[in-house]
Amino acid sequence: MSAITGIYHYNEEPLNPVLTNNLIQAFQQYPADHVQTWNHNNIFLGCHAQWITPESIGERLPYYDYEKRLAITADAIIDNRDELFDRLQVGKKERKTIPDSQLILLAYYKWGEKVPKHLIGDFSFMIWDEKNKKLFGARDFSGARTLYFYHDQSRFAFSTTIEPLFQLPYIVKTLNEEWLAEFLAIPGMVEAVDTKSTAYKSIYQLPPSHSITVANDKVTLLRYSTINFNEKLKLKSNGEYEEAFQDVFQKAVTSRIRTYGKVGAQLSGGLDSGSVVSFAANALQKEEKQLHTFSYIPEESFIDWTPYYFIPDERPFIKETVDYVGNINDQYLDFPGQSPLTEVDDFLSIMEMPYKFFDNSFWLKGINEKAHQQGIKILLNGARGNYSISWGSRTLTVDYYATLLRKLKWVQLYHDLGLYCKNFKTGKSRVLPIVTKKAFPIATNRLIKDDQSDYMFPMLVNPELESKTNVLEKLKEFGVDITGNSYEKPNEARRKHFENLYTWNKTGTANTKLSLRYALWDRDPTNDLRVIRFCLAIPDEQYVNSGLERSLIRRATKKYLPDKVRLNQHSRGIQGADVIHRMNSNWTTFIEEINQLIKDTRVAELLNIKVIKNAISSIGESPPPEIIFDDNFRILTRSLVMYRFIKNFN
Repeated sequence: MSAITGIYHYNEEPLNPVLTNNLIQAFQQYPADHVQTWNHNNIFLGCHAQWITPESIGERLPYYDYEKRLAITADAIIDNRDELFDRLQVGKKERKTIPDSQLILLAYYKWGEKVPKHLIGDFSFMIWDEKNKKLFGARDFSGARTLYFYHDQSRFAFSTTIEPLFQLPYIVKTLNEEWLAEFLAIPGMVEAVDTKSTAYKSIYQLPPSHSITVANDKVTLLRYSTINFNEKLKLKSNGEYEEAFQDVFQKAVTSRIRTYGKVGAQLSGGLDSGSVVSFAANALQKEEKQLHTFSYIPEESFIDWTPYYFIPDERPFIKETVDYVGNINDQYLDFPGQSPLTEVDDFLSIMEMPYKFFDNSFWLKGINEKAHQQGIKILLNGARGNYSISWGSRTLTVDYYATLLRKLKWVQLYHDLGLYCKNFKTGKSRVLPIVTKKAFPIATNRLIKDDQSDYMFPMLVNPELESKTNVLEKLKEFGVDITGNSYEKPNEARRKHFENLYTWNKTGTANTKLSLRYALWDRDPTNDLRVIRFCLAIPDEQYVNSGLERSLIRRATKKYLPDKVRLNQHSRGIQGADVIHRMNSNWTTFIEEINQLIKDTRVAELLNIKVIKNAISSIGESPPPEIIFDDNFRILTRSLVMYRFIKNFN
């Protein structure tokens, strides 16, 4: 709900009021409901507050508790308030007025540095513990809110965003070659595997699931949360699993619509956002509030080129959900004349670093902007759903059938395979060979074409920089695929997603900084820690039984979603199919700029110019729309983003 900042001098040197003022003034680009500071001798805390929840209206932040001698500044929405109030024995009358920052302070007073383990929600905060002369803070388990910091032998400074820290004269703005090398070398959407580093050498970030303690002239980071994959939930029937899911998911959704303003949601034609919207609309109806949905659609002039199983324009499915659920004000946004190219400089300003989600950038920003204009304070999404509530892809389903075959469970296999073939309108003679190959691989269990097995994603990082930073060896140590072509079993991929924190940073960075600009919070119930723990404890068969992919969510939403959406296994939405259509009018300018960056000596030190030239040659001057799937297109767009970032660096 806030942009927070602060400085701590270890040697009790008094703070310069000019510098502390510069820190808080750097947030002026963001809207604010209240700006407040607190300082005492060698410690300064600041807060550029945006009121989102009912309890935050008029909140004093930073807040100092004279009795406990504790001060806090926080960017937080806590979702398990009732549970915490019960455990802290807070009276019923007081609960409605206590803001989340003071709740965190009460919890810290009881549990000390173990407090983050007890919190569920999206948060970053810093607490000054006057008695123990230490600064303590934490970032939520998935890094939904950012927290950057700087430290040297005599001082520590922190901020929600990076730019304010450069207002301090002792912090030098220098690019971090190691971070940039990781960004360029990783084929996928991960930015860097070093979760503490940033694009700037002197600035660090608190990783997701970590706390930070500054005491005795030392800065200590500690991981306080890990996801347990060994806990398993054993219930008696499919119905009990469905009811248990409905219960935990409704709690996650309801806790995330707590706001004095309007509630919005991003809505596609799929299961994840549809489930979020359905549960939210029902809960809001009890509060006599309406849910406002925002859906991205292609420009009117777009001609669909995609295969039959893709749906660029999801309105038929979205409208089915809207009509079935009710209590929804639905809006469809095509952002005419806009493209990822038109938004690069502005999005770099928002992100404060290079980014990879080029295709989606303009409509993500556009939806936030439109929601802000309509007074939305909470904007729901289902971004983590693929790994939590709608787990159970076709690959996992085939793997499960292969397990039944290996264990010689013929009756169950025959029954489940029959349902699967009925749902997909195919025959067992077509599916069984695939299952058999999975169960008893002769040469390899990788279901890829032989002519693709040696494919390597073009290495965009400059070879000299790669050698200097030893980035490829580092990525291999972290288990990152540098080929862009490796196959992982579904459960292995899921485990890595939740165990390796480097997969989380990019989402928190974009959400935090967009929320500050537009004074609203992106909130994801599919990312609720209670939901994730529940979904990971579910046996695999619950995700694949009844011949359904993503079986649990489809069964559990029987009364929440229309069958056209709930049971759709034949097609899926594809956002961004019109990217090349949108870029066509500026394609010549785009290629001209790529040719310019090739000649820029600063860029040549970072990028592999040969790879960029090959990409230009491969794509040509009249690109077909399907090149959005082409690695050469990713090479060019990432090169452009990096080029603009370097040009704007000062």
